[in-house]
Amino acid sequence: MVFDPRTLDQPKDISAYRDQRYQGSVRDQELALRTSCTLYVGNLSYYTKEDQVYELFGRAGDVRRVIMGLDRFKKTPCGFCFVEYYTREDAELALQNISNTRMDDRVIRADWDAGFVEGRQYGRGKHGGQVRDEYRKDYDPERGGYNRAIAQKSMVE
Repeated sequence: MVFDPRTLDQPKDISAYRDQRYQGSVRDQELALRTSCTLYVGNLSYYTKEDQVYELFGRAGDVRRVIMGLDRFKKTPCGFCFVEYYTREDAELALQNISNTRMDDRVIRADWDAGFVEGRQYGRGKHGGQVRDEYRKDYDPERGGYNRAIAQKSMVE
């Protein structure tokens, strides 16, 4: 495989999303994304269980493991996971057919991930959960209600 920077962000191959904390060069990350068997799955309910993820994503192929995302402080689910397949072909099939489907009445998002590294299962937000939940302005009971800043502000008032 020859590295061509003009083809880095072709959406049919990999997404425009990049993990800002990736330990390595941009070239290494691009290569990892193009060869990875791991998917990042987001917008999960906090109540989605690991076996539900196995069941849904297992329809596309043999799932090696599922790593549920956890709140960094409370160690409770926080709405994302990593799904690792044995083959790239199974992961591609899952990405094409399962992304943007419903699980627990939520439209889930799946995207390529450069590969799971221990520690990435924890939320990166200030309060331990996902960063995107800290900016959410609407009430979402499946993701803990309001974001923590709004919830704390309403408790004071």
